[in-house]
Amino acid sequence: MKEDSKKAIALKYEPQKDKAPKIVAKGRGYIADKIVEIAKQHGVPLKEDEALVEVLSKLDIYEEIPVELYKAVAEILVFVYKIKNKVI
Repeated sequence: MKEDSKKAIALKYEPQKDKAPKIVAKGRGYIADKIVEIAKQHGVPLKEDEALVEVLSKLDIYEEIPVELYKAVAEILVFVYKIKNKVI
């Protein structure tokens, strides 16, 4: 993959407030690198999934993920919760 074609997506989900996770940042190349850098600085777990990033990159910022992607994103959330529980 070319460095400038690298993509990153940031999701946010607050179960008490949100019906579904939503896109809060997305970008490619330099912007993707900054998303990853900021996530690392704040201890946000990272998960690589090129296919999911490709689909999510078509959504708008602050758009909730569609029902068709719930299962794929749920797998990411399980991964994140497992990582956080090990760290805490």
